[in-house]
This record gives sequence, structure tokens and C-alpha cells, in this order.
Amino acid sequence: MKKVFLAAVGLATVLAHAASAATESPPKLAREVCSKCHGPEGISQSPLFPRLAGQQAEYLDQQLHQFRDRSRGDPHAQAYMWGVAGPLTDAQIKSISEYYASRKPVHGAAPSDPALAAKGKEIFFNGLEARNVPACAGCHGEQAEGQGAIPRLAGQHADYLYRQLRDFRSELRENETMHANVQSMTDDDAAALTEYLASQ
Repeated sequence: MKKVFLAAVGLATVLAHAASAATESPPKLAREVCSKCHGPEGISQSPLFPRLAGQQAEYLDQQLHQFRDRSRGDPHAQAYMWGVAGPLTDAQIKSISEYYASRKPVHGAAPSDPALAAKGKEIFFNGLEARNVPACAGCHGEQAEGQGAIPRLAGQHADYLYRQLRDFRSELRENETMHANVQSMTDDDAAALTEYLASQ
């Protein structure tokens, strides 16, 4: 109950900033509003919130529109981003997206479990043919850098990526391609894959 109360207080603070800063342009908007969760340069410290630095601008633009339109319905989107993105204009969304895309991405640290990361690397580059899981590198790039509307995964928080895979698998987060790609992926597969990606 205490955690829920603190989260609500934190969200209320962010929304207050969003309301007052919604007419301002990045980087000030990004730094004064988005930085509360994502960090001043888009490198969040908490795995609750994704790292945005170096993310693909087209992907960020798409996600912010979905948050604003409430068409991205996974639980964390509802809890945090629906309200924050609500006041944003198309021009502001574009500017925020380009700002974070221009930031230098963080590179992951050495994996805490090298054997698990090695298994994840195998999945990333070769998929799991027996279970119809395709190689992630085919869409996300050999450096997991993403392209266009396909997101950068390298250097992202492992826990954040794991949660997204779980949400895609349960279809809490909408994306027909990802639903099909991860449907037969196990929790162990997801843990290995995200351990590898976080280290890149």
C-alpha cells in the first residue's frame, strides 16, 4: 500500500510539471518533465523506466503518440505515460523524440551471469527454430541498435526488457509481430535474452 501511495504521489508531481511545461519546447521540456523518470540525458537508473538515449526517433514518436492516444494499454503505460503524454502536441512529440535520439546511448556493463548472456546471444542471433522464435537481430540489427520504428535494445535495463517481452507474450502490449515472435518463448529464454541485451 505504501509503494502504491508513493507511486501516486510521484505521478502527481510529474503530471503537475507536464501541465505547466506542455507549451515549452525540448530540451527544456524533456529535462524538466521526462527527466523525472528517464534521467537528464535519457539514461534512467531505475528498470521501471526505459533508457531513451540513442533510441530511434521514429520509434519514440510512435510510442508517444500511442501513449497520448491511449492506444498503448500495458499497465505501466496506463500508470505513467497516458497522463504525461496527454498534453503534448505533435510538434512537441517530434522534438522530444529527436532530442532523445540525439543523446549518446549507454553501453551495457559486463553481464552478471556470462553463461546466461551467452544463451541470450544465441537466441538473439539464431532464434529458437524448434519453437518458431526468429532471430531478433533480423529486425533489431546485429548491434541491437534498431532502425526506424524498430527500437534499440542494446544497453536497456534487463528487467525492463523482460517485462516488455512478458507483456507482448500475454498481449497486454499490442504488436502483432511481437505477439507471434515471442509466443512460445519461455521465461528462461526471456531472462537469457534480456541479460545479453543489457550487456551490449
